[in-house]
Amino acid sequence: MSVPEIHFDYKEHQHLRYNPLKDSWVLVSAHRMRRPWAGQLEKPPEEHVPRYDPRNPLCPGNTRANGEVNPDYKSTFVFENDFPALQPNAPAPGGSDQHPLFQSKAARGVCKVMCFHPWSDVTLPLMNKEEVVKVIDKWAELVEELGATYPWVQVWASNFLPSEPALSDRCQRAFYEKHKEPLLLQYAKQETEKKERLVVMNADWLAVVPYWATWPYQLLLLPRRHVLRINELTTEERGSLADIMKQLLTKYDNLFEVSFPYSMGWHGAPTGPHLKEDNSHWQLHAHYYPPLLRSATVKKFMVGYEMLAQEQRDLTPEQAAEKLRDLPDEHHKDREEQREGR
Repeated sequence: MSVPEIHFDYKEHQHLRYNPLKDSWVLVSAHRMRRPWAGQLEKPPEEHVPRYDPRNPLCPGNTRANGEVNPDYKSTFVFENDFPALQPNAPAPGGSDQHPLFQSKAARGVCKVMCFHPWSDVTLPLMNKEEVVKVIDKWAELVEELGATYPWVQVWASNFLPSEPALSDRCQRAFYEKHKEPLLLQYAKQETEKKERLVVMNADWLAVVPYWATWPYQLLLLPRRHVLRINELTTEERGSLADIMKQLLTKYDNLFEVSFPYSMGWHGAPTGPHLKEDNSHWQLHAHYYPPLLRSATVKKFMVGYEMLAQEQRDLTPEQAAEKLRDLPDEHHKDREEQREGR
């Protein structure tokens, strides 16, 4: 009896996808989205958050755990982390005759905390454009301030290049040396043409669910021209960045009609002692890593296979991008207020 030929369908059949920023592979198992869910359910996010919460240590005028009192700030507020992972004057480990299996070295840096807005009930997609631009400007100021000394800067800075950006630096450099073009600039051009993983785009920016995404609704935010660091953005690019951030985060919130949780950060060319080096292989970009999978109460966890083998996902990046792309640009809370006549 002849066996019918099976034709590959990326929506149905498991396959591996290459991540050029990590030189690694991701297992995509789209067929697993059909399995019934009987796992852990999270508590839904609180729907009614007070504008001012006397228990919130980040609110204006409130006292933080170390006794410091916040100023009555009206806009973006940055302060030194009260319990930082990195301190600027930490001593170095002693001994120069370290065993190759037991190595250590000095780790110093600065950790700051940034409050985007003084109101507890306002997240970034609910802020107006001018308020979001102030956040972007503050990010750029921190790169200028801390990047003069430290080789790696976010809202924190370290005297070493951390593992993730160091790997990304190596991969981008290798691509540039081979193809004479920045990896992510070429990738942005390809995704602009293909459009199947594109979520939002404007004249200066695009956001895609990357081909190699691990998290269900992971996004990669890219400038459409060659930019090394966020402080190099023009006034116009900062404005269009505010627009696209509001747009993509509104879609996040609209997906399950909750304040969508995510971790986000910028990766740009190294700073400090690397400022005088040729970093043409780098392209500024931001990663968004949200944990939600099927609903507001079902999260993706990195468990056995991911921890012991390699990264894996169920929902394909193309399916995730289509879901996000088809969502309205108007925030669900604004629609609710209009219906209620507020």
